[in-house]
Amino acid sequence: MSPTDLAVPLLIIFLYRSFISSQAALPLQTPIQKDHSTSQYVITAYLKTPLKLTKLLLDLGATYTWVNCDDYTSSTYRHVPCNSSIANLLGAYACLDLCDGAPSPNCGNNSFILFPDNPIKPVDYKKVNGVNTAIIDSFALSSTTQGSLALINSFIFSCARTGFLKGLAKGVSGQAALGRSNVSIPVQLNKLYTSYPNCFAICLSGSKSQPGVAHFGSRGPYNFLPGIDLSKSLLYTPLISNPFGKDSDPDKPRASPDYYIGLSSIKVNGKMVALNKSLLAIDGETGSGGTKISTVVPYTKLQSSIYKTFMTAFLKEAVSSAFNLTTTKPVKPFRVCYPASAVKSTQMGPAVPIIDLVLDRQEVVWKIFGSNSMVRITKKSVDLWCLGFVDGGVNPMVSSWIRGPSVVIGGYQLEDNMLQFDLQWKKLGFSSSILSRGTNCANFKFSTKHV
Repeated sequence: MSPTDLAVPLLIIFLYRSFISSQAALPLQTPIQKDHSTSQYVITAYLKTPLKLTKLLLDLGATYTWVNCDDYTSSTYRHVPCNSSIANLLGAYACLDLCDGAPSPNCGNNSFILFPDNPIKPVDYKKVNGVNTAIIDSFALSSTTQGSLALINSFIFSCARTGFLKGLAKGVSGQAALGRSNVSIPVQLNKLYTSYPNCFAICLSGSKSQPGVAHFGSRGPYNFLPGIDLSKSLLYTPLISNPFGKDSDPDKPRASPDYYIGLSSIKVNGKMVALNKSLLAIDGETGSGGTKISTVVPYTKLQSSIYKTFMTAFLKEAVSSAFNLTTTKPVKPFRVCYPASAVKSTQMGPAVPIIDLVLDRQEVVWKIFGSNSMVRITKKSVDLWCLGFVDGGVNPMVSSWIRGPSVVIGGYQLEDNMLQFDLQWKKLGFSSSILSRGTNCANFKFSTKHV
């Protein structure tokens, strides 16, 4: 059972509603900007009192939002007491009885403490001193089409230390959690706006200047220039729960906050790739295997044996008379590259074999065209198109005893695709590349109003 499936006591619901107020109603649309130096996706929020603009790493697999509190100043923050009902939402982590020094956002007496994680560069807790308390404070997202803020007066998140920011894009102060949990941003918004769907959607842009967009509290319409409603272009597949998240203990499993989908097979140029299909299923005893979606992994990772057979199939089709492509010396982290001059251009990007991710039914197919499968590498005298999939190893460990998924669909493969995460009905809506509709994720028409 996933955290979002857990029954929340009426007392907690009452506490949420008594804590929260708003200045703008859902649905809301918030920009998502890509940082090209790190390939990270960044969302802008407002924290503290008075509200201060804060850039956060967008993470589909995070349980709770965290922010660097070493220089945190706010007149309204408060800690989560260890025995409070709200602490039940956060799970059984730890309690701090007494601070070593004066209480601060990072430390409160009799307060709940958490163990935030940096998905880009894992935190060495031996080198990063100090506890990380759960706190409650004002949090808002800008509603760019309404020119106002969607404000949660008592948003639950975790403090962290400056050392947790290593590897994050310049100016980013923490992580925005959009994962499957009771305290993710979409769920906390839904507890305020109960009349709106418990649903959010993202459309990531690879543009260096124009952002993509996140939609909260709406199943559509998702209107993009030139007058296209992308909610009408979605196919649907179930969201699968992995009962063993990385925070699981051997004697106490905790469901993963990641979004898993049921990948049943892969085709290249319409031809089935010979895979060990047992790797595509989640192991019911360890949680390893399966396919998840990630915004913090830049390129799709495939378990080693899957990668080898997939790469062989792609090479075979690319060299055929339909494409007539010959490889050249690759550039890390990629292993398959072609001279850019040899690759034709189409509306859907480079003319290369189409990759089909066949999901829960044969007719439910996520198509990956050249715009999402090939990465342009230009530096010095090099100009290449490289296959943007990487060898993910043999289900690497994500904790001391939990192994990871077999397939991680990375951010580059998500760009210019509309993805709808319906937490109420536990399903994913996906469009495949919206370039086929004559638009892209940078074509959402944001309001010119300012907050």
